[in-house]
Amino acid sequence: MVACAVGAPFAVLVAEQLFALGCELLISITSAGQIAEIWPPPYFVLIERAMRDEGTSHHYLAPSIFVAADADLIAATSDALKEAGVGFHVGATWTTDAPFRETRRAIEAARFQGVLAVEMEAAALYALAKSCRRHVVCLAYVTNAMGQSGVDFEKGADGGAANALRVLDAVIAKWRTSKIRPPR
Repeated sequence: MVACAVGAPFAVLVAEQLFALGCELLISITSAGQIAEIWPPPYFVLIERAMRDEGTSHHYLAPSIFVAADADLIAATSDALKEAGVGFHVGATWTTDAPFRETRRAIEAARFQGVLAVEMEAAALYALAKSCRRHVVCLAYVTNAMGQSGVDFEKGADGGAANALRVLDAVIAKWRTSKIRPPR
């Protein structure tokens, strides 16, 4: 478990080191801002694809708007969360290195692309996974509506740690019993 690997370059640096040390599954849980109004925060988004608006992913894959997660890993993670009774949505996020450039226009453009939330790591981690044939699954813990209310950055009584640990426990338990093959 590594805390506070914030931002695409640092998250990928840590991931590369973990994989070099023998890591078989990397689970990223990051806090995120709400783009689509699904539920009042906080809640989880299981990131099936991430919009690439950061620089790191472009060092691993050719340019594209989105990078997708491994479908088998998303399905197994979804099953694990359902079995554990965790409320979540499966969908897309917007990965950006420039959190202070999340303008109204950029938010609307992301919403038009079907994006549920904004975060800072998933696109780069999924590009690494695809390029290097590694198992990576990313979840966004949507904790705020991007500064639009007084308690907007409230993550819960324990900062969301109990919810994150519940998710980790469920996903790891499912991973141990799954027959997921190396990514395509």
